[in-house]
Amino acid sequence: MCAHSLSNNAILLLSCRDRKGIVAEISQFIYANNGNIVHADQHTDPDQKVFFMRIEWELADFRIPRNELTNEFAPLAEKFEMSWELRFSDHIPRMAIFVSRHDHCLYDLLIRHRAGEFQAKIPLIISNHPDLRSVGESFGIKYLVYPITPDTKLAQEAKEIEQLQSHQIELIVLARYMQILSKEFVSRFPNRIINIHHSFLPAFAGGRPYRQAYERGVKIIGATSHYVTEKLDEGPIIEQDVIRVSHRDSLEDLIRKGRDIEKIVLARAVRLHLENRILVYGNKTVIFD
Repeated sequence: MCAHSLSNNAILLLSCRDRKGIVAEISQFIYANNGNIVHADQHTDPDQKVFFMRIEWELADFRIPRNELTNEFAPLAEKFEMSWELRFSDHIPRMAIFVSRHDHCLYDLLIRHRAGEFQAKIPLIISNHPDLRSVGESFGIKYLVYPITPDTKLAQEAKEIEQLQSHQIELIVLARYMQILSKEFVSRFPNRIINIHHSFLPAFAGGRPYRQAYERGVKIIGATSHYVTEKLDEGPIIEQDVIRVSHRDSLEDLIRKGRDIEKIVLARAVRLHLENRILVYGNKTVIFD
């Protein structure tokens, strides 16, 4: 478990129309109740006139019990018409990984989790193929297989949803899961499904992006991690990165190099989500680093 999990802090994520006094009143609320702010970050969208903030404070010696904090903060949130979420640093989310046949992202996530890089529990791996069952078993994680065909898709997804609910899953990570989730599935987990796409979106969306990049003769390739929405590869982007390639690289070289960047980008996105550092607005994200 990462060191961050040892803290007992409240984390407030909020957005609202930009106006004077927001930071002052939030800080005063925390100070007046004997709270100590340990991290604060903010951003203002000058075009939309929207204010965003992440503020974290210690709950040790804080006068308001954590189970009453939501009700106590609500009047201030209403005053500024905030969209807001209150989270706690000692909460350990439950995460499921979806995978098909490519194993590199799955291995990377599981090794990082074992090394304590992620504050999460991973009780479940779901796949449409049995190929990587041994990987799940070697890490002591339940591995379920639901083969998908056009005729069985909705029925199989219903079974997957049942498993996710029974395991109280809060985050779903698509680690090169080569299936398009249905509208019904996605709507049940808004901003709680993270995908890795093997291109620098919006370039080369859809299938076979390495082939597209190779045929186009690009000089860089990349990877994009984003929240899943009903529109394929168009969800709010969390993290991206690129690596240089050249005319000497074959298609196989692009795939090999791309897999390295896929692992890094997906791991960064998962960590940002688990550490409550992402605010989604519209089809964009604000990342508090």
